[in-house]
Amino acid sequence: MIRWIAGVLVVGLLVLGFVTWKRSVEPVRLADAAAPAAGEENRSPDPEALAAASGIRWTVPAGWRDGGERAMRLATYLVGGQDPHAGAECAVFHFGAGQGGGVDDNIDRWTGQFEGTPGSSRRAMTVHGMNVTRVEIAGTFLAPGADMQSQGRLAAWKLLGAIVEGPQGSVFFKFTGPARVIDGAASDFDALLASLEPR
Repeated sequence: MIRWIAGVLVVGLLVLGFVTWKRSVEPVRLADAAAPAAGEENRSPDPEALAAASGIRWTVPAGWRDGGERAMRLATYLVGGQDPHAGAECAVFHFGAGQGGGVDDNIDRWTGQFEGTPGSSRRAMTVHGMNVTRVEIAGTFLAPGADMQSQGRLAAWKLLGAIVEGPQGSVFFKFTGPARVIDGAASDFDALLASLEPR
């Protein structure tokens, strides 16, 4: 009888552990990531905290909204409508000095998030003494989730990306959304890049 009860407890703990693990690694769906939490629509991440963490400063374009905290991201900005298929998102990543991979590796990864051979272009520039690589990729986006598996095919999407070689390591700006939204906000993205400066 005691063995049977112990067996049931062990199985119960295993199931509970699996459910907890599954929830912790479940990818963020585009619909879940669409809008900031109530009361956060006008809140922006503290620029000084971002500068301290990343080693660079930037000016957020007017009209870009804070997307709230997300795993592995330094900041998230939302542009356009609340519907995840009508708006765009700019995710900012920083993993530390020597982390996050090289410029070509990241551009290859971003290109691989589109179906087939998407149209793309890239250019290198220097902003306040820092090397910046800007990339533009257009096509059918495969909407990778947290596990990097596609969450669906999104036609006529675009990615504007920038890899900033900052004093504390690379900072990655990944701006994705419907091509018409991204095209409409491209000048804002370029203004953000022009505002970059070392801390």
